[in-house]
Amino acid sequence: MFNSVQNHQVNICLLDEVSLKPLLEWPNFLKEEFRSAVKECNNLSTLKPNCVSWRYFKVVVDDNKCLFDITNIANTCINLGHWPSHFKISTLIIIPKPKKVSYNSPNVTNSRP
Repeated sequence: MFNSVQNHQVNICLLDEVSLKPLLEWPNFLKEEFRSAVKECNNLSTLKPNCVSWRYFKVVVDDNKCLFDITNIANTCINLGHWPSHFKISTLIIIPKPKKVSYNSPNVTNSRP
C-alpha cells in the first residue's frame, strides 16, 4: 500500500476527527512470568545484536539478583514510556510456505490499482 500512495498528498486534518483514547496502565513484569517465558526459548538460538545464547541467558535469570535487575530495567522503561532502540532490534526468520516460488519479490497479483 505504501508504494501505491507514496507520491500522493495527504490531508492531515483527518487526524483531528480521531478521538483520543484514555491511557492504559501496563502491568509490571513479574519475575516468575519473565523466568518462565525465557525457559520456553530455544537454547540453540541467540539474542541479537550481542549474540548471547538463550542457554546463557537462562542461567542469568536463574540468579534472583540478576532477574530483579532485568525486570526492574524493563518496568522502568515501561513506566517512563521509553523503550531504547537496541531493545527494538530483531531478526526475522522466514519459514517458506510449501510451493511458494520466491520470497524475493512481492505477490503483485493481489495488489490494488
